[in-house]
Amino acid sequence: MNTRNPHQAPVRPHPAPLSVCVVTETFPPEINGVAMTLGRLTEGMCARGHRLRLVRPFQSRADRPERDGSLFTSPVNGIPLPFYPEVRVGLVGTGWYRDLWRRERPDVVYVATEGPAGWNAVRQAARMGIPTVTGFHTNFHAYGRYYHAEPLQRLVMAYLRAVHNRSACTVVPTEALRAELTGNGFRNVRVMTRGVDCTLFAPARRSRDLRRAWGVENGELVVLHVGRLAPEKNIELAADAFRAIAAEVPSARLVIVGDGPLRHDLARRHPRAIVTGARRGAALAEHYASADLLLFPSEAETFGNVTLEGMASGLAVLAYDYAAAREHIDSGRNGVTVPVGDRDRFVAAALALARDRSGLERLRENARRTALGVAWQAVVARFEELLTRCAQGGMP
Repeated sequence: MNTRNPHQAPVRPHPAPLSVCVVTETFPPEINGVAMTLGRLTEGMCARGHRLRLVRPFQSRADRPERDGSLFTSPVNGIPLPFYPEVRVGLVGTGWYRDLWRRERPDVVYVATEGPAGWNAVRQAARMGIPTVTGFHTNFHAYGRYYHAEPLQRLVMAYLRAVHNRSACTVVPTEALRAELTGNGFRNVRVMTRGVDCTLFAPARRSRDLRRAWGVENGELVVLHVGRLAPEKNIELAADAFRAIAAEVPSARLVIVGDGPLRHDLARRHPRAIVTGARRGAALAEHYASADLLLFPSEAETFGNVTLEGMASGLAVLAYDYAAAREHIDSGRNGVTVPVGDRDRFVAAALALARDRSGLERLRENARRTALGVAWQAVVARFEELLTRCAQGGMP
């Protein structure tokens, strides 16, 4: 486990509130880790007195430019991603940014996604001398193996590198990802970890009624998977692990929370699984807290907010040893990790956890304690520090 806390660096206050233009192709109420993170960051920056303009694709036909306190939203045209139709790629050119920033020049631009909206924002900001910070939120270069597009992986990485190297710095959530990107030619990569809302995600939200709806009357084991139901999430491994558990613990239940292209196929091939669809807010928190063991076998995360949300909810989390799991799980104390890609070890670890309920309870208690020390306030302070240094002309 990496105990380094890079997000706790002191904040250098800006002499006046910052004017920040945030460019992203996903934002709440869309359900994914990038949208959730940006929602937390923008909310935190507004609470600290900064002015933000959010540029994102239209989310509905009724979408209009609007102001919510110190956050002004400018929706732009977009088209759905072919392999991720829930997210739209912004179609906005450099001229649109030029006109916007001539009217309202920001102190700094934060580009969170690398689609056309992000690429053109980085290019136009460079032309106008506006400092820019980029965020590396998604391992798009790794998705090729899941969508039969392996030959494109190097090309995608080259494109991502070109986008990010035009900015003053690239922000990543873990030290391991910083090292990986630096080794691939990305310059000025800085770490800003993620937080978790321990008031929303909490063991107190455990619901007897929800467990009863799942067919669980007493203390039977509930195994949970949360995430987009898509190939890159490796959900079949979670299903394989549960099959091994059910062979020894027939009363165990598998609950799958999420939506995506594999949802109906999963429900068809695993009729005993409870596939709930997407959940958000208090309903999502209730689903977490009402389970006992979280299986998270994804190999394509930049961070994996699900890990921290599960820990905050008092679940024992089994995950591969990278991203958030490497940062926050001390295997055997507050969760369990296994080497990335070792499917047999993952299944064996899941079965061992199901067999040892007293050990599982110990992991759950320690997981909650760990999550209580990971607050969003410190992450927002780190974000503010990076943007402030960039706006002042220094290297973050």
